[in-house]
Amino acid sequence: MMMRLRHFIALAALATTLASAPSAQTNGQTTLAISGATNQTPWVAAQGAQVAVVWGAKTDSQGNVFAAVSQDGGRTFAPPVRVNAVAGEARISGEIAPRVAIVPAATGAAAEIVVAWNAKDSGTQVKLARSRDGGRTFSAPVPLQAAGAAGDRGWQALTLDARGTAHAIWLDHRGMAASKAEPMDHKGEHDGAAMAQRSGLYYASSAGGTATERELFKGVCYCCKTAMATGPDGTLYAAWRHVFTGNFRDMGFTSSRDGGKTFSPMVRVNQDGWSINGCPDDGPAMAVDAKGVVHLVWPTVQGGTEGALLYAVSKDGRTFSAPVRVPTLGSPKPSHPQVAIDGGGRVVIAWDEVRSGVRGAAYSRMTSAAGAPPAFGPIQQLGAGGPSAYPVFAAGAKGLVAVWTAGPPDKATIAVKVID
Repeated sequence: MMMRLRHFIALAALATTLASAPSAQTNGQTTLAISGATNQTPWVAAQGAQVAVVWGAKTDSQGNVFAAVSQDGGRTFAPPVRVNAVAGEARISGEIAPRVAIVPAATGAAAEIVVAWNAKDSGTQVKLARSRDGGRTFSAPVPLQAAGAAGDRGWQALTLDARGTAHAIWLDHRGMAASKAEPMDHKGEHDGAAMAQRSGLYYASSAGGTATERELFKGVCYCCKTAMATGPDGTLYAAWRHVFTGNFRDMGFTSSRDGGKTFSPMVRVNQDGWSINGCPDDGPAMAVDAKGVVHLVWPTVQGGTEGALLYAVSKDGRTFSAPVRVPTLGSPKPSHPQVAIDGGGRVVIAWDEVRSGVRGAAYSRMTSAAGAPPAFGPIQQLGAGGPSAYPVFAAGAKGLVAVWTAGPPDKATIAVKVID
């Protein structure tokens, strides 16, 4: 008992020390880092001049989620603050990044910041916490799933509506807890599509002050990130990788026009023709523009061997355009796509890919006019040639805020750069 108490005190002291690390800026690029930890899996949100960046920091087997807030559009940041109340509980990976969103605030008022993350406390949980003082402190976390829910869960996505209500989806594996036996097909081989029926897409909101979860769909591809966004009319949109008959792993999509009370039947965004008896660990990204057009980008494989990023739009939230391929730097597997709408209303797509043995992040702005076939501008690289991965973007008052994991894995930091 005494050893456990000492261990808890040591973790708490370490977290307090690490949280005091300031940001550093060089050549217009800000570095956010927790000293003595590996920093990774960032996410970013912006409302005007207020920008919030969250990320995971690992020390040995312990993971924590930190948040740093900028009041000047992402050029400088206050010292990071730990979000999770239980030290070391955070589960961190590229597809299980903590998510952050900002409630619009009056000019000069402190931003209300909402963070969702995956925790290992008492099994795996998806948790939500708020800061009502601009990121200086966070409320006690609220679990989004039922107490004691069996099985594994995570890969959460988060969005807010105009009232500041948080809406979240995640992948939930509790159906696997009842039986460990793997379903087989008529050839006696592992049946991935049947196995996926034990995994579901779950949804919960913070409406009413208490999260009430429910399963929306069965059959999800289990280890790919999910995406969620809110349209200007309040419509909620969600996207994920689904497992269809034949192990085809295409994008699933749904929407809710009543604040999450009901969701539309699943839409299969496109039939990519990629069948794989395994999880790609690489999911979709989504943004909604001021006209309510949904922009979706996702990784896939074409011709059985060639990796690609595909981009499609939906103007009605029910059907999607024929996808187009996003130009990349030419590696065989561009990965981890993100999409954002910049201050001028232009679509920006970011990703990373390995070239000459080094993973690098890049982005490209769409140059075509509204209604014209999609066309993309020059590819811009992030990270000045060094290792960079998992880029995320948000439109701030001072420009597009780009955030990514920078440096080798054992010395990684979080880089932030405002792009005009």
